[in-house]
Parts: sequence; structure tokens; C-alpha cells
Amino acid sequence: MGVLRPGLCPGLTQDMVQLLRSRGIKTVVDLVSADLEEVAQKCGLSYKALVALRRVLLAQFSAFPFNGADLYEELKTSTAILSTGIASLDKLLDAGLYTGEVTEIVGGPGSGKTQVCLCVAAHVAHGLQQNVLYIDSNGGLTASRILQLLQARTPDEGEQAGALQRIQVVRAFDIFQMLDVLQDLRGAVSQQVTNHMTRDRDSGQLKPALGRSWSFVPSTRLLLDTSQGAGASGSWRVACLTKSPRLPTGFQETVDIGTWGTPVQSPTLQGDHM
Repeated sequence: MGVLRPGLCPGLTQDMVQLLRSRGIKTVVDLVSADLEEVAQKCGLSYKALVALRRVLLAQFSAFPFNGADLYEELKTSTAILSTGIASLDKLLDAGLYTGEVTEIVGGPGSGKTQVCLCVAAHVAHGLQQNVLYIDSNGGLTASRILQLLQARTPDEGEQAGALQRIQVVRAFDIFQMLDVLQDLRGAVSQQVTNHMTRDRDSGQLKPALGRSWSFVPSTRLLLDTSQGAGASGSWRVACLTKSPRLPTGFQETVDIGTWGTPVQSPTLQGDHM
């Protein structure tokens, strides 16, 4: 909700705004959630005037209810599908990455999480001509690695330079830096997240490392593993869909993360780009 200012609604004067701010009430949320009797006493304002003001602000700023059809139409117009640039991965993701969702890629060391993210970043910046914010938490991203991917797609140095300029890198090596970055981006950018693997203390089975609470956050989760016979040094990986709101889980695709693959036509975007 908005900041309190004169004229925001009838009855909200400059003097009233200054008195409210002197008591730490600076936004609409602050006012509608405050104890108005206490506010009236501390600010020397009329209790009835504050009640009337809150009623007007609630009517002015509260969201109106939607029916299911309205919500579906809003979803269609606000969601875009971005191709990863890797056909087999797009197939597993039901055409690509969906904006407004968290897509998580999990896997052990050497499983190819960073390489997949670099391929996606390069394709979105070059093929889709969109800006990319890459949050690097382990120092795995370098300009030379991105440039190699772009050189494999186009020999034009101008196109390579343009794509590199569309990729912004932020390094966050602890949870506090990460939270600061996400706070700055909240509501502005969809998040694509990778997650390491760890072994369960009791069963010994592999599981995502961020824990049970985090497991409910991603809409889609992919598990990367080395292809049989290829080993960690090979470029082929098996990607398994372990969570999805659209496709049955358990589907697998073999993905070559060593090359960007052949150029693919990106699927039709639904609605506006993010």
C-alpha cells in the first residue's frame, strides 16, 4: 500500500500527515493496522475522524474479489514461457521456464547445475533478447564461459557483446547478501534457483540440501544426474522431473550440457515478457 500524503483521500491534510508521521505512522498499512484510540491520544486527533479516514482508505486500497475465470485470464496475460535453448530440457519443463514461478535445479557436485544456468542465461540474453540477472553464490560464473557459449551460437562479435551486456551478475556468498538481493528484487523479477544435494542422515538417500521448509517453495524441480557410462566429466546428464504443477513427475530426458545444442525456435510467449 501507499505512503500517507496530503490529498491521498478526502480528509487527509498536511497537518494530519505530519502528526501521524511523528508517531511512526507513515503508510496506509501503518494506519489501518494501528490502535486508533491510542493514535488519537498521542497525536491529538479526533478518534471519529481517524475511524472515518481508515474506512475510506480501506475502501480505496483493498483488493476486490475475483472469480475463477477472472483469475485465469489474469494468469494468462501475466505469464510468459521462456525457452531454455535446450530442446530436451524445454520438453521436460512443458515448453520452458514459466515466469512468476520458482524453478529449482538440484544435483550433486559436477551434475551440471551451473552449466545449465549458464546456457539458459546465454540463450535468454541472445536468442530472446531479454535481460538476465544472474545471482552467483559460488563463483562459478565467468565472462569467458558465457562468451564460449555465445561464440558457439553466433560468430558476430557485436551480437556477442550485446548479449553479454544484457547479463547482469550479482555475487552473494552468504545468506545475508542473498536476502538483500532478493529483497531488492521482490516483485520485479522471477527467481530461478539451484540447490545442492545432501544425504539423509537416517536413510542415506540423496535429497535437496535446503531442507523441508524450502521444498514447498519451488513450483518445478529438476534433478540432474550423470548419465550412465559418461561419468562426471562427460557432457550428458539425465534430467528427471521430480515436481511440477503441469506434468506427471518421474519423466526423464537426456540433456547434453557440454554444448548449447542446435538452435531451436522458442515457443510462443503467452502474454508480456518479464
